[in-house]
Amino acid sequence: MKVVVTGGAGYIGSHAVYALIEKGYEVVIIDNLSRGYKENVHPEAKFYEVDLRDVEEVKNVFDKEGKIDGIMHFAGYIVVPESVEKPLMYFNNNVYSVEKLLEAADHANINNIVFSSTAAVYGEPKVVPIKEGDVKEPVNPYGESKLAAEALIRGWTKARSKNHVIFRYFNVAGTHPSGKIGIRGRGLTHLLPCVIEAAIGKREMFDVMGTDYNTRDGSCIRDFIHVVDLVEAHIKGLEWSIKNKQSGIFNLGSGTGYSVLEVLNEAIKELNIDIPNKLVGRRKGDPATLLANVDNAAKTLGWATTQQLKTMIKSEYNFRKELEDE
Repeated sequence: MKVVVTGGAGYIGSHAVYALIEKGYEVVIIDNLSRGYKENVHPEAKFYEVDLRDVEEVKNVFDKEGKIDGIMHFAGYIVVPESVEKPLMYFNNNVYSVEKLLEAADHANINNIVFSSTAAVYGEPKVVPIKEGDVKEPVNPYGESKLAAEALIRGWTKARSKNHVIFRYFNVAGTHPSGKIGIRGRGLTHLLPCVIEAAIGKREMFDVMGTDYNTRDGSCIRDFIHVVDLVEAHIKGLEWSIKNKQSGIFNLGSGTGYSVLEVLNEAIKELNIDIPNKLVGRRKGDPATLLANVDNAAKTLGWATTQQLKTMIKSEYNFRKELEDE
């Protein structure tokens, strides 16, 4: 089967490409490299440097590739504070690009799409763990843009009798066992890479953003899922959707919550390194607790997590150390 992976040069997209190729899929990557990296591109994948908002170019790619069995759509901006400062940019990239991708998919008669969404669509949850049917009230433009994109996809698949799988990610962490791919770039905001950068001296200090939340230690609680487990769910989701001609929405997390301070202390323990840190004020748009109910993915897709937090910490540490040595 042939699968198009948008954002396949980015963090999660590149891991999906590796997993798909390992399972024998033919993979076509579309990425404009605005935030992806050529180093992340799997050598066996076809690669097109194309912006999804250029619908004619996307149609050209689809025409060249012939029959495409499905799309995994990872491309998008994901930084919450940046979305608060630049909401128009986020809606343009995260919503308009989806509209154009669906237009091109119509043109090529592609029937299946797997979409990378986020737990940020829920906002400040009324009840935890969060179920897929719970109230969705995003508290930042990032979450709002993803919820709008979900609506576009659901409307398109209903109108065209096509199939979608929407995955709402909680906190994705860790790197590929090969050590070849991971989160690259400067000014990272993901919690675990920031902790590790402080551990290896890449940043002066790890900032614990907010210690006055209504949680067990005052810091935010998050549900961490290893990227390897996450992309396995995508493959199971695509295969389920194609086989059963069905659509679905699924949370992806571990179902276990760790506070920011607990993650920091676990990293100190696992790495045996004194990680410099300081307590600072809250970050705009951060809910106190995000914790997934993953029963739907488990029952429907037969999916479960296999990786623990300590594995995420160690793999992230090894990847960052390799980057330092390059």
